[in-house]
This record gives sequence, C-alpha cells and structure tokens, in this order.
Amino acid sequence: MEKIIIGSIIAFLVTLLVMPVILGVAKVKKLYDEPDDKRKLHKQPVPSLGGVGMFVGFIISILLTVNFTAEAPEFQYYIAAFLLIFFVGIKDDILVTSATKKLLGQLAAAGILVFKAELIITNMDGLLGFHELNTAFSYLLTIFSIVVIINAFNLIDGVDGLAGSIGLISALVFGVYFLINHDISYAVLAFSFAGSLVAFLMFNFHPAKIFMGDTGSLIVGLVNSILVIKFIQTAGTYSNYPISAAPAVGFGILLLPLMDTLRVFSIRIKNGRSPFSPDRNHIHHLLLNRGFSHKSVTIICVLTTILISAFTFLFQQLGTGLLIACEIALFFAIIFLLNYKKAKYNLRVVKGDGKGIVPEDKVKLVSLFDKKGAVVEEE
Repeated sequence: MEKIIIGSIIAFLVTLLVMPVILGVAKVKKLYDEPDDKRKLHKQPVPSLGGVGMFVGFIISILLTVNFTAEAPEFQYYIAAFLLIFFVGIKDDILVTSATKKLLGQLAAAGILVFKAELIITNMDGLLGFHELNTAFSYLLTIFSIVVIINAFNLIDGVDGLAGSIGLISALVFGVYFLINHDISYAVLAFSFAGSLVAFLMFNFHPAKIFMGDTGSLIVGLVNSILVIKFIQTAGTYSNYPISAAPAVGFGILLLPLMDTLRVFSIRIKNGRSPFSPDRNHIHHLLLNRGFSHKSVTIICVLTTILISAFTFLFQQLGTGLLIACEIALFFAIIFLLNYKKAKYNLRVVKGDGKGIVPEDKVKLVSLFDKKGAVVEEE
C-alpha cells in the first residue's frame, strides 16, 4: 500500500510541476494545435504537449517505486514500449506523422509487450465457444487488441477532459481490483498513471489550457491495454472476487472508446473512406450536436463508463458471450437515443446581419446553449 501511495503522489506532483514548464515552452516555440473548420472544436490555438508532462510524471513514478528484478521483470519491457510510443506521439504532435508510420509504431510497441513481456490473451472464457487459444491466434489477437485500444483513446480525445477522464476511471477500476488481490506492481502502475492523469486534467478541463496530444492519448491507450490484458490473464485466478467472464468485464470497462472507434471505423469504410480519416461521427460529436457543453459531454461519458463498469462486475454470471452482447446492445441503444430525434433547427453561420438571405418570417429567436440565437425553422 505504501508503494501505491508514494507512486501516486510522485506521479501527481511531477506532472503538476512539469505542466507549467511545458506551457511556457509551447508559448515561446509556438507549439500549438491550431483550430480548423472541419473537426476541431477549439477556437484559439492551444498547446498540445500535455502528454509530455503525463509521461514524465508517470515514468519517474514507476522507476522509483517498482522493483523490476524481483517483483515484476516484465516492467522493463513496458518501459521500452512506453518510450517507443512516446516518441511516435511527440513526433506527430510537433512535425505530424502519417497514419501508416503511427500504425507501425503501435505495432512495434505491441510486439514488445507480446513477445518480450509475454502479455498475451490466452483464454476467451467461452466467448463464441473458445476457451484456451493456440499460440499463433493468441499473439495475433493480443496485438490486434493493443492497437485497437491505443487508437480508441487516440480517437476519443476530441473534447476537453474526455480521454483523460475515461482513462482515469478505467485505471482506477483496474488499480482497485489489483490492489484488493495484492498484485501490488500492477496496482502501482494503475494508480501512478491515475495520479499523472489527475494532475493533467487540472489543466485540461474546459476551457483547456493544454491538450494531451497524440503523445498523451497513445500513452493512455497503451497503459490501459496493459491493464486490461493483465486483468483478462489473471482475474479468474485471484482469490478475492475472481471474475468468471474477464474478457467481457474488461471490454465493458473500456466500452465507450472501443465501441465508438469500431462504429466510426465501420461508417468510414462503408462510405469508401480511410478508417483513419477525420469526421464528426464520434459519440462526443453526437452529444455536442444535442446541445451539451464540453463539460457536460465529459461528465456524461464518465458517468456512463462508471455505470457500465459496475454493470459488468455485477452481471458477470451471465457469461462472457451474453455479457458482451448486452454491452454492445447497450452501447447502440445509447447511439440510437442520441440520433432518435433530430434537432428542430438547422444552424449555419452567416456573416453580417443576414438580411435578404432568408425570409424574416422564418427567423425565430430561441435559447441555444443558454444564450439567445437566431435560427431558421425549415418546413
């Protein structure tokens, strides 16, 4: 317990102290995420190197609190994977990296975790009739899962505080579970990362002073992929609250980013576009289109994550297959509700006073996001 507390405090304090330095450097060197009219929601340039501060606080904490030789020898390979994904992310934040090169970097990090750290999904607990998996399929499934989770957090990072908050909740859930089962090294990993995320979120809630950038979102995805795969590996063997449907519970904890990514990728591929091409189909865009603010979107997604996580733990007796089916159905029920009733008004920005563009009898004054706005009601 002492290591967990110390690790969390170190990660929090280091990140908290480093973040103003990064803000200063970004201002001097003009390292900003510039707004655009396509997908980005911010209106002013915002520094995008918050992930650097998260990484520094987290890595220092792990190096100071985990005994790599006696307790967790695999952590040396985790550090190597963290460093690799850090450089992939920071290069993209500063110079921009192609989607292909980013994917290759993610595959390399996944390869380190699978082939060196031996972090492998070996049992599906009855999902689609599968239990023990053969070696080749285990490797492929694990690498695929790591890449999907990394990209899920990368793509859901579209609203102030969203990716960091969901990453925080999932890290805490896994951390508490490892703690009650006395798996101290992985509890330290989870709580240290949570500490760095808390410090980062102090600068990232709307209106954000800094973004985590790809450096941060890729690290959030990689850490959570380690935590969820370790959870799937070991949850059924623990003495305190063993999990009989570990893949389903792990999937449920990460349901929002995972299913949102798979849904959006499917839409893009169906429309003949690259799955990595930007659009405004993510769940946070749907919530914004319903009139919710940045803060409200983040709070709604966090509460949803907490409720779904609790649901998966409480109903694990349903079995892996049925529980995953319920989780997927629940997700699409949420999407259906968000799309069920279209907005009554079509909004568009008009320069000037707008006279002569539309008939005056069609213009109505309504409340939009707690402010007055003139809109056109279409027939």
